[in-house]
Amino acid sequence: MSSQNKNRVFVVGVGMTKFIKPGNPSNPDYHILAKQAIQRALRDANVPYNKIQSACVGFVYGDSCCGQKAVYEAGMSGIPIYNVNNNCATGSTAIYMAIQFIQGGNQDCILALGFEKMEKGSLAMKYNDRANPLADFLGKTSEWTDFTEAPFAAQIFGNAGREHMKLFGSKPEHFGKIAYKNHLHSVNNPYSQFRDRYTLEQIMKSPKIHEPLTKLQCCPTSDGSAAAIICSEKFVIENNLQDQAVEILASALTTDKNNTFDDKSFRKLAGYDMSKRAAEKVYTEAKVCPRSIGVVELHDCFSANELVTYEALGLCDEGKAGEFIDKGDNTYGGRVVVNPSGGLISKGHPLGATGLAQLTELCWQLRGMADKRQVHNLQYALQHNLGLGGACYVALYKKYNQNKGYTRPDQTSDPDVLESFEKASQQKPRL
Repeated sequence: MSSQNKNRVFVVGVGMTKFIKPGNPSNPDYHILAKQAIQRALRDANVPYNKIQSACVGFVYGDSCCGQKAVYEAGMSGIPIYNVNNNCATGSTAIYMAIQFIQGGNQDCILALGFEKMEKGSLAMKYNDRANPLADFLGKTSEWTDFTEAPFAAQIFGNAGREHMKLFGSKPEHFGKIAYKNHLHSVNNPYSQFRDRYTLEQIMKSPKIHEPLTKLQCCPTSDGSAAAIICSEKFVIENNLQDQAVEILASALTTDKNNTFDDKSFRKLAGYDMSKRAAEKVYTEAKVCPRSIGVVELHDCFSANELVTYEALGLCDEGKAGEFIDKGDNTYGGRVVVNPSGGLISKGHPLGATGLAQLTELCWQLRGMADKRQVHNLQYALQHNLGLGGACYVALYKKYNQNKGYTRPDQTSDPDVLESFEKASQQKPRL
């Protein structure tokens, strides 16, 4: 379906729980967390549950039909419920599925939901009696370098950081500065698992996990849930939701190609090419350049991944991530604010909920509801959610213009529109 024939897609309500450390017997179970997120999203949208036509539900650690158990907490209305598992990109895959239904005109109002109830400690495989879905990734890691006792994900992403250091001269401090920034941002996020402020020295001297990564540069496992109400323009207008609607201008979901394994590149093994291709598709479809983006929720499972992904998303040129960081262009007062929520490193990473939590933060930002985290002069927001194995979701968002709707700059000759777009592309977000 061409972009001209696709129905426009909007987010009209979002909600999430606070992300919490897993393993505590007093933690709510996954279906209770999900119910809280659903109710908050419905309340935010001011939409009754009986208007939801289907639900796309993401989780990684759970038995079959956990999605039904979670959604049934909000109501048993007989709607289709789709259970989605795509590793760390699970929540965003649920969003992407909802987008497809609405773009194709199949439905007008869909619940996208993600949740996770995890175990303490680093991620590990759950089944040892069948093929490991990450066997090729782990095999290439062992083939290209020494495989250590460190958690496998830290090795894959840490090796991507090492490659960047070798090729472009980035330093361990650059990765530390990313973690410093994200921990600092999370101080203002009441939904964040951790809200502690650390010095750069504390981050660099925390226990070494896998060079160049230290413990405070790695995301934790988490319990939590997040949800979004995704709908058509017809639904927005009929329910008078224009003032709160955020448009999904473009989205892409990519997987690996042969060069992930053939090019002997740790960055590509960690998803660099998936991210780059997804971003290019989104920019092309939306006709928006990276410099126009004011805020990004980026998949910082490790600080090394945030650094290499700056370049994959076109936020800076290849090899220039270190300069980008040193200039402060990744935070308030710089070119773009990356992970105002605190990111995965500090906000937490309940796999199935992560993508929807990113979307929640971006909607709050675009609607001016992010309180002390608010990025001002904001026009466009970008989301990046990565899953090893592999999947990568990138999407571009903009606040709905209830008077005119959204008109892309190349589709108008109105000088006021063109001038405002040009000014927005040059503005720096500020606190």
